[in-house]
Amino acid sequence: MLFTILLYSFSDALLFLLAKPVGSLLIIEPAEAFVSYIKVALWGGFFFASPFILYQAWAFVVSGLREHEKKYLAFFLPVSFSLFCAGGAFGLFLIIPLGIRLLLSFGSEYMQPMITVSKYISFVGTLTLVFGLVFQLPIVLLFLTKAGIVSTLALRRKRKHAIVGIFILAAIITPPDVISQLSMALPLIVLYEIGLFFATCAQKNE
Repeated sequence: MLFTILLYSFSDALLFLLAKPVGSLLIIEPAEAFVSYIKVALWGGFFFASPFILYQAWAFVVSGLREHEKKYLAFFLPVSFSLFCAGGAFGLFLIIPLGIRLLLSFGSEYMQPMITVSKYISFVGTLTLVFGLVFQLPIVLLFLTKAGIVSTLALRRKRKHAIVGIFILAAIITPPDVISQLSMALPLIVLYEIGLFFATCAQKNE
């Protein structure tokens, strides 16, 4: 809430930057502009507060580990936050503009895009959050192996299943075009391999 209040004064500038992929947005309800500024401030407040939110999430998870394993929180937190920022930026600056341009290209003389500001903010905010979360894959795999929930051998054996699952996930949460789906699926496959590599290294050092 603190970050939301602070960012409300910059809502107009933030909305202007977010709207660049579409050029202009529509207002179809009297209060929509005001509500949209609040939405922008809320989404911004959430992302600026993400270090604290991630700390609370990982502190809750790590509390279930043994005492000598709780030291991993100092590693999980900064890596998790870095991956969250990277995923959010990847979605916001690459996938969303690319997906919107491709989707709007299907318009014609009798199909003109009329995007409302409220729907657009929800679309951008949700996709940015989703990309930030799915980029947690390497650190989640590492945690699961350190906690003994899965083994690196099982991760290798299930690699093909994981790749299929990644493509299904990409098809669900990205705009419905092949380029956007591939743009998400391929980095996730790389992140899966990175997570498997880190998990293998950590297992060897035990």
